[in-house]
Amino acid sequence: MRPGRSGGADYAKVFDVAPTPLLLLTPQLTVVRANQAMIEATGALLVGSTGQPLLHVLRSALGTAQAGSLRRLRESLERARHERRPDTVPLLRYPLPTGDGGQRERYWSHWTVPVLGDRGEVVLLLHRAVDITDHVSDRDAAGQPAPGTVPLAARAERAETDLLVRTHELERANAELRATTDRERRTAQQLAGLAATVTALSVAESRSELLRQMFRQALEALGADVLAVALLEPGGSHLAVVDSRGGPDSAGQRLPLLSPVPMAAAAAGRALYERDAGEDRPTAPLPGLRAWAALPLRIGRRPLGSLTVGWEEPRSLDDDERRVLDAFAAQCSQAVNRVARRETERRQARATRSLAESLQRSLLTDPPEREHLDIAVRYRPAAQEVQIGGDWYDAFVSPGGGTTLVVGDVTGHDWTAAAVAGQLRNMLRGIASALDHRDPDQVLSALDRALSETGIATLATALVARVEEPPAAVPGAARVLRWSNAGHPPPLLLEADGTASLLERPANMLLGVAPDTPRRHHTVVLRPGATVVLYTDGLVEHRDATLDDGFARLLAVAPDLAARPVRELCDEILDRMAPDLTDDIALLALRVRDVGPPGT
Repeated sequence: MRPGRSGGADYAKVFDVAPTPLLLLTPQLTVVRANQAMIEATGALLVGSTGQPLLHVLRSALGTAQAGSLRRLRESLERARHERRPDTVPLLRYPLPTGDGGQRERYWSHWTVPVLGDRGEVVLLLHRAVDITDHVSDRDAAGQPAPGTVPLAARAERAETDLLVRTHELERANAELRATTDRERRTAQQLAGLAATVTALSVAESRSELLRQMFRQALEALGADVLAVALLEPGGSHLAVVDSRGGPDSAGQRLPLLSPVPMAAAAAGRALYERDAGEDRPTAPLPGLRAWAALPLRIGRRPLGSLTVGWEEPRSLDDDERRVLDAFAAQCSQAVNRVARRETERRQARATRSLAESLQRSLLTDPPEREHLDIAVRYRPAAQEVQIGGDWYDAFVSPGGGTTLVVGDVTGHDWTAAAVAGQLRNMLRGIASALDHRDPDQVLSALDRALSETGIATLATALVARVEEPPAAVPGAARVLRWSNAGHPPPLLLEADGTASLLERPANMLLGVAPDTPRRHHTVVLRPGATVVLYTDGLVEHRDATLDDGFARLLAVAPDLAARPVRELCDEILDRMAPDLTDDIALLALRVRDVGPPGT
């Protein structure tokens, strides 16, 4: 026997110092090691026996007179080896040699335990031999007939019978203990496997993925041959059944809820267990099953369907296993409910997103094409699932021939903000067309009064600008930009030579605060090649910087973009400004040209 170690423990030493006489044998009954207690109990009998057949050692020491006892010992050892379970010989009698050359008769109880390898094969036999001579003597001292009146053989026979009864009682108790331990071990293994299954189910995001994880993980954890999940369809009259044999993506079958099949009965709220349906199996939920458990899936009183676990051989389905199955069904109910809720939320989100995109597109139309003007627009939503907010832009040609540019921002980032932005955009376009020859400040004042009169309670910033075409009779006349600012960030003016400046003027009051407050407008000459950029505050606001820092950064990135086409200019500004995307951004750029077709 080679010393075994684990975590510093020397099992060879443990074996040697054990107080019970122990002997370690190979499956061929060769002596591997005898511990100190065995050597002391048997005198010189086993000294030097390592590597020798045990029965040869015993025959050499005890002689042929003990052939019957040795035969019984050999049969017990072979039973333990062949049946791979402990075997006992309650009583054997044979003499031991004494130190003075004589012998003394002793009584022994033998017990052999097979040591199994990883594949269940017997690799060693652990043998215990206990001297019970004193037990036989104690029976005599406790009132048994005196040794002279009852032959020693009769006393030995009674002692053997007594020991045999006690041994059988002990074996029964050990068998019951092993059965209990096996059940507990099996339950613990099932619970550990189901814990891993529940973890896998908790991350599933779709019904298909949930079923895939359930089939892959739970079959092994439960030792089952098949799993089937039957889920209530909308309307509640049928079940959609999918099982592990077909896979989670198979078409499955539809089952009426009132069907007598066990999985339908379980969906109605009644758990069914079948240990052995016999050979005919007329009520098996799936072909080929001898045993099954059909369990309800429900959240509170709300039914979701049923879970069926099946085996092709009979199954004990004791109380412990039923409790494990019930717990697993409860976890599956939670997972099915969570995934169904998430899928519903995703469907609603897709519908909401589709509607949001339609609404947003209505606010973000393409700009007009003008002979001597290039116009580009961009809209970048905040990083949210429903990409909609209160930022908007507009560009249109007024009846008098001028080009009107608008950018605005309604407080909020939701449906209400988007709806109000849509109202403001349409109202402003109508007012600007009606007041075609009025300055932008009058357009904003009229819009502010309209908000008050229609009862639209909101706060908004906006900037309205109009590019006036030069008179045809004045060759070479420059275009003029007129604008009015209602609390909005100032426009960026980028000259053809790369000079960048902000058209900062004292901003007027926000819309929706004081509609009768006078407003002002401002003018600037737009020379050929000049670009005007209007934007909302999401472009220049950062969590870790001030608004002035944002303006400074815009002035820093703009100069080397003066020669870029306006579409590229818009994209580069968005990329270089690297906004947080916690707010929507609307961007509109206009460039003045004198010749050539409109820019790209």
